[in-house]
Amino acid sequence: MSPTSFASSADLGEKEQTLEVLAEGVYALTAEGDPNIGAIEGEDFVVCFEALATPVAAQDWLRKLREHTDKPVRYLVLSHYHAVRVLGASAFDAETIVSHETTRALIEERGKEDWASEFGRMPRLAKAADSVPGLTWPTLTFADKLTIDLGGGRGDLVLQHFGRGHTEGDITAWLPKQKILFAGDLVEAQAALYTGDAFHRDWSTGTLDRIKALGAEVLIGGRGAVSHGREAVDAAIEQTRHFIEVMLAEVGAVQQRGGTLKEAFEATHAALNEKYGHWPIFEHCLPFDVSRVWDELSGIERPVIWTAERDREVWDQLQG
Repeated sequence: MSPTSFASSADLGEKEQTLEVLAEGVYALTAEGDPNIGAIEGEDFVVCFEALATPVAAQDWLRKLREHTDKPVRYLVLSHYHAVRVLGASAFDAETIVSHETTRALIEERGKEDWASEFGRMPRLAKAADSVPGLTWPTLTFADKLTIDLGGGRGDLVLQHFGRGHTEGDITAWLPKQKILFAGDLVEAQAALYTGDAFHRDWSTGTLDRIKALGAEVLIGGRGAVSHGREAVDAAIEQTRHFIEVMLAEVGAVQQRGGTLKEAFEATHAALNEKYGHWPIFEHCLPFDVSRVWDELSGIERPVIWTAERDREVWDQLQG
């Protein structure tokens, strides 16, 4: 049950990347459970969704994208603040970097700590870490919804905040004409959830309900394969919901009987392992997930900032 290596520090093998053309001018790059990334063509510009962990990693993605379009990147959309999603932003040379207003505040509050934390947990993703020029700062933020007219009969791209979930400031990118949804880490498809900065009760109820109500027919989650068809989309949403609900139930039961955080971790691991244990980053994520669920159910409203030092303490306590 207990891995010998911290988080994903020993996961150094390259993952095979797959670029899918989901509709005319709509692209997704998946990589065997590594963070997904995407792009949407407008009439004379491109909107990119997520930025990867470093400019060098992002340049690899952009070379693949440039085999399909040479339009300039007008918008770079960041679904949330985590370092492996945002620190590659400088490679895009985007006119505008878009996020939820809370994401910008979170970068200011905890961006430096998250950078050190995530690069320590996932060193393979931090390709050429010294190419990161600094924190990524959004230049356009919004509270509820932002609509981008793609032009040329391509329809709209709707950026929207559906409520607290994976973080306080997650947004999705929805193409209503094509019924394609870039969900960020609010939904995973056959990949374990990271919930160390989450609001589990909001996420598993209203936030996922509102995402499901869109009726997407193609969904690109934060990790895992692209979900094609309503049945697969709904399955990915419900897998995400179930993972959260199990954690809430198991941790809550241990707390109610006066147990310890270690006991809550062991109970949650036992409850999830058979169904989810073989999925990417399960062992990596679960100690941080359970720690946050424990805090949330203890009345700690906002996630405690993860630092490289706190990461090791929690890991040693729960996976050691």
